[in-house]
Amino acid sequence: MKKLLLITDAWYPQINGVVTTLTHMVTYLQQQQLAVEIIHPARFRTLPCPTYPDIRLVLTPWQVGKLIHDCQPDAVHIATEGPLGIAARSYLHKHHIPYTTSLHTKFPEYVSSRFSWVPLRWGYQFLRWFHRPSQQVLVTTESNARELRNAGLEHLQVWGRGVDTEQFRPQQRPANTDPVFLYVGRVAVEKNIEAFLRLRLPGRKRVVGDGPARADLQARYPDAEWVGFKTGQALVDEYARADVFVFPSLTDTFGLVMLEALACGTPIAAFPVTGPIDVVQPGVTGYLEQDLAKAAMQCLSLSRADCRQFAEANSWQQCAERFVQSLVPVFTNQEDDCAETSQ
Repeated sequence: MKKLLLITDAWYPQINGVVTTLTHMVTYLQQQQLAVEIIHPARFRTLPCPTYPDIRLVLTPWQVGKLIHDCQPDAVHIATEGPLGIAARSYLHKHHIPYTTSLHTKFPEYVSSRFSWVPLRWGYQFLRWFHRPSQQVLVTTESNARELRNAGLEHLQVWGRGVDTEQFRPQQRPANTDPVFLYVGRVAVEKNIEAFLRLRLPGRKRVVGDGPARADLQARYPDAEWVGFKTGQALVDEYARADVFVFPSLTDTFGLVMLEALACGTPIAAFPVTGPIDVVQPGVTGYLEQDLAKAAMQCLSLSRADCRQFAEANSWQQCAERFVQSLVPVFTNQEDDCAETSQ
């Protein structure tokens, strides 16, 4: 393979796990002297997504076909199920061009959390339709794969995730008199952050991140420390200085922030759901409980060195190698098919 075409509705300036993952994949491929072309929203006219203006929706997705034709890639990967992903799927399927896809979130649960009138079964029907032609569907964890198989999806391959243990590492910790419980991520309804804010815990709660639900939640929970987005060393310091990282999400399929916290030595309190059950080793790197406050308090006694050790075994290089191995070559008849379309 000499050139990969990556199609994604999630890209900079968005800050989320999908963008972080894809960025590391692109960096790895470029280090291997492979070319990568990315079709992303900034290449098109866009409008803000209803209820989430930070996400831009492409207005002219039908232009994707020409971009695919002009690129002449050796492999194609569709990373998201948004307007660009749907348009690319249509073009590739029509012209019998093989490709791979990935599934990063619990899309049906995500939609239902924002639009309560949308039943989960509609979301899973959409996922089955969208990913059916894909040669390989990359998913985050084994538990995520089991759920999706039970929902009727096929050709699933566990991809995993990684963490940069050089950037995210333990730091000198201040002598806190009170424990610090930390949340890092989007402040949005699908993240179930209110489950964290409602907890009765000693010490301080810190919220690192921003999003459409922040104004409302900050007004209703003024005792929490709302610090906004953090990046670089400032983000590392937040992880490393916290006593417990609380991950309240019920819809994430992994949660990169958990690996980042562990790399900084901070144990995790979470619900026993997909994502955390593949990352958290109960009694070693955190606790999984339906009673999230109980899990958070139990974490205070765990070894920070054990948390760091677990993170060191999960590198981005391993994740990127699995990604490359999953790619499928474009058939040699692509040029003929594309030529017919352009006429």
